[in-house]
Amino acid sequence: MAAVADNILLYQKNNGGWPKNYDIMAILTEDQKDSLIAAKNILNTTFDNGTTYTHITCLSKVYFVIKDERYKAAALKGLDYILQAQYANGGWPQYYPLENNYSRCITFNDDAMIGIMQLLKDIIDGKKQYDFIDANKKQQLLASYNKGLDCILKIQINDAGKPTAWCQQYNEITMQPTWARKFEPPSICNGESSEIVLFLMSIKQPSKEIIAAVENAVTWFNESKILYTRVKTIPAEKLITPYKVTYQDKIVVVDSAAPPIWTRYYELQTHKPLFCNRDSKVVYSLAAVERERRDGYGWYTYEPQKVLNKYAEWKTAISK
Repeated sequence: MAAVADNILLYQKNNGGWPKNYDIMAILTEDQKDSLIAAKNILNTTFDNGTTYTHITCLSKVYFVIKDERYKAAALKGLDYILQAQYANGGWPQYYPLENNYSRCITFNDDAMIGIMQLLKDIIDGKKQYDFIDANKKQQLLASYNKGLDCILKIQINDAGKPTAWCQQYNEITMQPTWARKFEPPSICNGESSEIVLFLMSIKQPSKEIIAAVENAVTWFNESKILYTRVKTIPAEKLITPYKVTYQDKIVVVDSAAPPIWTRYYELQTHKPLFCNRDSKVVYSLAAVERERRDGYGWYTYEPQKVLNKYAEWKTAISK
């Protein structure tokens, strides 16, 4: 436990955040440790891939058991990083300091913003591992949480008066759906939206605005579900691209026994299932996607079913 926390301390940057994609369980050599210490001013810090907010959670849990003040100080520094990275409109970018690319956008992709919001909610809800946070800091975190919640409610996509769900990234200034990577168009994104709705459903004594957001998203998930459809992986001739080598392909088949499925993207306004190639040209079927992207990306999702499965229980709970 302490060894993992010590690794987290080594990887933490001087601004309080963490870089992504490293093994916190690794046994580091002294040279590796020295290299990490020497690189603490390289601020490649992010919330992508479960980074930073999970490190704060881990440090807090370890501090709860092992009262090592280093873990407490690092967790508090991480929380300050979260406060500093938040936009005035309540959203968070994928990377902070800001970079000159799509990572500046308000980001729901890979649970970036919802991961932060869940951490703040756990602190506000009084989870014991966060008892070390003083009242003044908790007030700052509460204000940050409320701004984040307002942002989420404000940017639920409303097409011609009909609220639906959310995009995976939003322009940080206009707060409108925007492009992420070249094959990730502005659209209604059911995977990320599912995590947002599950988070909203976890809020006790929700406001009427939160209830409306959930109800509208549930309506959207029911309206956008696709029946009798399954995505099948099949063997295929070897394909070598600059991005990957693959020996398989994916096709959409009709299956009367298939559970409901959803596409990852739905076109704004038309609400048609949407796909995209690396050249940013949108298409309207998986078959029209080039094979490398067809096989190498999750174009369909079952995530909304998690929301639908919990909906009746949530309705009963809030009615009490």
